[in-house]
Amino acid sequence: MPRPEDPIASGPGPNQDRTLLRVPAQPDRLSSWDRQIFDAIVPQDHFLCQVKRGVDFDRFRAILLAAYDLTEGRPPFDPVLLLKMEFLQFFYGLSDREVIQQSQVNMAFRFFLDLGLGSPLPDPSLLTYFRQRLGSEVHQQIFQDLVSQARQRGLVKDRLRLKDATHVLANIAVPSTLALVAQARDQLLEAARPYTPERVAQEEAEVQRLHRATADLPEAKRLVHRVAQLRTIVAWVEALLPAGEPALGQGGLESKPLQKALELAHKILRDRDDPKAKDKLISVQDPEARKGWHHQWFTGYMLDVAMDADSEFVTAVNVLPANGDEAADTTELIQQEEQAQGNDIETLSIDAAGFRGELIEMWSDPEGLDLEVIVPATEPAPAGGFPPEAFTRDADHEELTCPAGQTTRQRARNSKDTGWKYWFRASQCGGCALRGQCLEKPETTTGGRTVIKNDYDAAYRAAREKAKTPRYQEVRKQHPRVERKLAEMVRRHGARQARYRGRAKNLIQGLLIGLVVNVKRLMKLIAAAGGSSEGTVRAEGMGV
Repeated sequence: MPRPEDPIASGPGPNQDRTLLRVPAQPDRLSSWDRQIFDAIVPQDHFLCQVKRGVDFDRFRAILLAAYDLTEGRPPFDPVLLLKMEFLQFFYGLSDREVIQQSQVNMAFRFFLDLGLGSPLPDPSLLTYFRQRLGSEVHQQIFQDLVSQARQRGLVKDRLRLKDATHVLANIAVPSTLALVAQARDQLLEAARPYTPERVAQEEAEVQRLHRATADLPEAKRLVHRVAQLRTIVAWVEALLPAGEPALGQGGLESKPLQKALELAHKILRDRDDPKAKDKLISVQDPEARKGWHHQWFTGYMLDVAMDADSEFVTAVNVLPANGDEAADTTELIQQEEQAQGNDIETLSIDAAGFRGELIEMWSDPEGLDLEVIVPATEPAPAGGFPPEAFTRDADHEELTCPAGQTTRQRARNSKDTGWKYWFRASQCGGCALRGQCLEKPETTTGGRTVIKNDYDAAYRAAREKAKTPRYQEVRKQHPRVERKLAEMVRRHGARQARYRGRAKNLIQGLLIGLVVNVKRLMKLIAAAGGSSEGTVRAEGMGV
């Protein structure tokens, strides 16, 4: 029977919306017989018993119910139960079907889920629909709400955030370029079939003919024929969009599959036109997966996290394509936490990927994130002659003066758009008394001196000076904690391999793994404080 204090059990009060009657409360599914069995079989110190005592899952109910329509359809399965099943999945590394199977026979699971021996279980497919209903946005709210619970216990501090990332392998078989073009072609033809089945049948016959005709050709030449055929198909398929159809990618429900297939085909053709493209599509099954470098080349995504150095709680999670800008994503992580928690982080520790002047300047800006940035600094490559610091600019940065007093206004932005490139005429440097000190190879150089003044010289100098201080050494000694946390997420909870396809779904995976490791950490801190599941817990100095 439902608990008497639940509004759904006791009926609506005079000011209560009657639509709430559709919302499932957390029922008391356990009979006295169930409790006797659980007390006899499930040890009180079992990890799931500790989690049940230490984490207020029912607190998530309001967040979960906001994802449901309370007036349409059948009353849903208890969403808190489904969230707990997601926790079990990622703690124990189970699939949708496996977690249901374990919940059927595992007494600790049933006790954690508040399921009596005769309570029904959902179909495994319901977990898929549950993830889709919540999406990454609601899972993000759940993740941050657990961080809030830790903050209320006095665990999470604002002193220092450690930031790092690891790679996630995409849940795909990476095809060759030849196969990728063929898959895009087949997907486009299938999407076009409802519009003109006769034309699609003709094109499929042409595909077979071309396959036979080019079977003996080298792969590179076969690729040329397939790309040409794809261009032809794209041209006539575009004409199939209904009259008055909005621009590509903005159509109605009926044409979305066709538009999606067209967009993928166009992307593949653009990649073929630009062999040096850095954002090439890898798979039509997972169009958002990319190729990137993280100690080695891989295809998939980057799992990016920020962690509180004191409590070792993961405080923010994001997922990027493999070729995403991991360093720049630090801004997203910090803002994600501060917007959710209303806090103000003091210091950021990031690895050498963050040694970029524009980022250091943005993170340090008092009008922005206002962070103290601790980042390994690299020294500039030694240049022959006078360093750029020896050359002075006027207030408008339009004129550059060399140590010999010569000036130039000849300038252009450098290739990375991070500074101005100035150059002196050969006539200015030819008879200069300081020529031997200024030019790297004065004997063979026929032109004048070229100097690049970086826009972020001040930020680089400040970072290099800070790297020489005891403060820097103190913070950097703590940075391996986030590396160990990522190793735990990978080795214990499957973060290395993507379960799903698409960035949004893989963000859900990252958030649930982050939720799991945070719950584990919370249980350890509670145990270290004497087992109390309430009140303030001190985190300082408690390495795990």
